[in-house]
Amino acid sequence: MPECPPEAAELRGRVAAFVRERVVPGEPVLDAGGPAARTALRRLQREAKDAGLWALPLPAESGGKGLPLSRYAHLAEAEGASDHGPAALGSASLLDVLMLGRHATEPVRERHLQRIAAGELRTCYAMTEPGTPGTDPALTATRAEAGPGGTWTLHGRKWFISGAGDADLVTVLARTGEGDDLSLLLVPTSAPGFSVLRELPVLGTGGQWEIALDGVTVPADHLVGERGRALRIAGERLRLGRVLRCLRWLGQAERAFDLMCARARSRTQTAGPLADRQLVQQLVFDSLLAIRTTRPLVYEAVARLEAGDDARVETGLAKVAAARMLQQVADAAIQVYGAAGLGPDTALPGLFRTGRAARLLDGPDELHIASVARRVLRTYDVTS
Repeated sequence: MPECPPEAAELRGRVAAFVRERVVPGEPVLDAGGPAARTALRRLQREAKDAGLWALPLPAESGGKGLPLSRYAHLAEAEGASDHGPAALGSASLLDVLMLGRHATEPVRERHLQRIAAGELRTCYAMTEPGTPGTDPALTATRAEAGPGGTWTLHGRKWFISGAGDADLVTVLARTGEGDDLSLLLVPTSAPGFSVLRELPVLGTGGQWEIALDGVTVPADHLVGERGRALRIAGERLRLGRVLRCLRWLGQAERAFDLMCARARSRTQTAGPLADRQLVQQLVFDSLLAIRTTRPLVYEAVARLEAGDDARVETGLAKVAAARMLQQVADAAIQVYGAAGLGPDTALPGLFRTGRAARLLDGPDELHIASVARRVLRTYDVTS
């Protein structure tokens, strides 16, 4: 792993211990959702605040600790070992806080930013739609019509939205005119015409939602950024979001790897421990190789993003590599566990689901492969 800065090493250890000792034991309740999960999450959030681990990467002016990406990256791996780590530690709202802090109107920032950062308001982001390729926002069908006093009235459907089931605010990509006139609008989920249609199980587990916008009207100041500039803002958000996902997938892969190795050492058959079997050793080697070769790609993307450089090639490489890596390592761990790796007594089914879904989240592998290849090929002069 790229060396963790000394000033971040102690904090990383504390974050890792919090996730291991507080978050992971609560996963069965948190995974089940409902009132019990919300109560458990609120308790974890209070504990994180008491421990001084709350909102570490969020801007200081919003109530966070303001850690730069290069330092937070090492913590993101540790907190990402559990799907619930970012929410429990207050970093899950980072993308929304940054987006609204940079692009929302002053009244919206004053009303919401501090409360979002404090965990008092829950947010989500709605971009994809049923029947429309998520990788082609130009085909967005949700419309926002201008009304009296600069208001906007929205009509449409959105789906595969993380956290929409209990969100207070949702940022919606909508068509505000013809052609590329796409804009972002902040919609309170309490507004008339907003409804949650259903939860969408992903490979058997929940957490994604479909919503309807049937004549939802929002004030003029709920436009996020300039009208027609949604794709620029979305691109800014997605680049950081993909890197954060990669860091968290590294943390989950390490968790799967640890489970696999512990199982190989502890499981004994007539012929001896699994760890002595060459095919098991092959799975361990291949998994470690996948983790060790993926991590530098992710941290190269981190470094370029923080420096303000064009990181599209690095982010694409990291995203594809990290998604494949997590699926490979989780699959290997299940193989070493045997039938027990398929059941509810380990985290492996959830880690495998995340790994498989990772190859579609924030753009499928094919999109990133083609995009990176085109950019690389354009650098070659065919006349030479």
